[in-house]
Amino acid sequence: MLSAAERRGKIGAVIRAASGNFLELYDYLVYLIYATYVANAFFPTNSEFTSLMLALMTYGIASLARPFGAVVLGSYSDRKGRRKGLILSLSLMAVGTASIAFTPGYMTIGLFAALFVTIGRLIQGFSLGVESGGVNVYLVEIATPGNRGFYGAWQGASQALGVVAAAAVGVVLTAFISGDQMKDWGWRVPFLIGCAIIPIIFWLRGSLQETEIFKKSRHAQSTGEVVRILLEHWPIVAVCVLLQVFNTTSFYFVGTYTAIFGSQVLHLAAAENLMVAFLVGISSFALLPIFGALSDRIGRWPQAIITPLIMILTAYPMMSWLVAAPSFSRLLLFGLWLSLLYACYAGTLVPLITEIMPAKVRTSGFAIVISIANGIFGTFTPAIATLLIQLTDNRASPALWLSAAAAVSFVAAVSARRFAPKPVLQPST
Repeated sequence: MLSAAERRGKIGAVIRAASGNFLELYDYLVYLIYATYVANAFFPTNSEFTSLMLALMTYGIASLARPFGAVVLGSYSDRKGRRKGLILSLSLMAVGTASIAFTPGYMTIGLFAALFVTIGRLIQGFSLGVESGGVNVYLVEIATPGNRGFYGAWQGASQALGVVAAAAVGVVLTAFISGDQMKDWGWRVPFLIGCAIIPIIFWLRGSLQETEIFKKSRHAQSTGEVVRILLEHWPIVAVCVLLQVFNTTSFYFVGTYTAIFGSQVLHLAAAENLMVAFLVGISSFALLPIFGALSDRIGRWPQAIITPLIMILTAYPMMSWLVAAPSFSRLLLFGLWLSLLYACYAGTLVPLITEIMPAKVRTSGFAIVISIANGIFGTFTPAIATLLIQLTDNRASPALWLSAAAAVSFVAAVSARRFAPKPVLQPST
């Protein structure tokens, strides 16, 4: 039983670790939420579709840098400590965000605008290659026994809070400035806010303590040793990648594409789309710890198996219902339903992967899993969904992509339960 002081210490550690993840995801995702404005500023063409696709592909290109960040920064965290790795990743994300916030538009510096934004996105991707995995591992390693799902869920909850904050800024902006002002300069405000709160997060994260599990573990001595250990355990890494596919795709679909879909496809008002993103983010934030705690009570696998199956059965019918009569209320209900399924799955997946990943490469392994899944499915989800509509002329077709991701993880979960190691979490010796 924890004392009152120990409980306060645990709460403080969760807040400090998750706060950095909140900022990194805010900075990373604000690009998507304001993608239509970014497209106009940096990728103007005669075709609205082409401009948006260029902006979304630039967003997705960051996934090319994520595996390198996972190996390099993940190795650093596994060798030097979880705390140092989290501070380094935050520093790189700050550089990437500032490059996007302060780069002049295409009309001012031409193609250099697109080039600088792309470089900024690559830096952000390199940073995020380890951020989510690092926070996941940190939270689960500091958790009290029997509560790892609840603790680990706060990583996803902090991501949802990042979406909430980005959308809330947009709701306020659209209420006080005109559409032309938003198009000209208003879209930069969320990026500038992200830059402004970076010093606060550095202060919070700088006071993190190293986890006891890391202190007691024998650490890999080099990046080469980290890679060797990962290759030795490639079946575990491969299974975890497949399990992660549904998680990362649903996150981007729920957290960011919903607002793009409402604007570009359903032609709803900007304020309505941002309000949906805000409320869906609140839903995810509230539900993730609940489902994380549920996985502590009933086990990890029931949620990992049942949730993707429900998504397969409901995604396309729900989206078809939405596009049949587009409205704010229907878009909101659709987003809330997806956020429920996302939270149920993410709540069990974080502790599950952390528990079965070898301790000496836990951060690197988790980071690589997330990076690969994001590179194939996640960060390109908005671009693929937009392209599917263009190719099929079916406004509900993005649901097929979400269902495909769910099918991959459903098959992986059913298969992996037979041979995956029993979940444990202990120091390596």
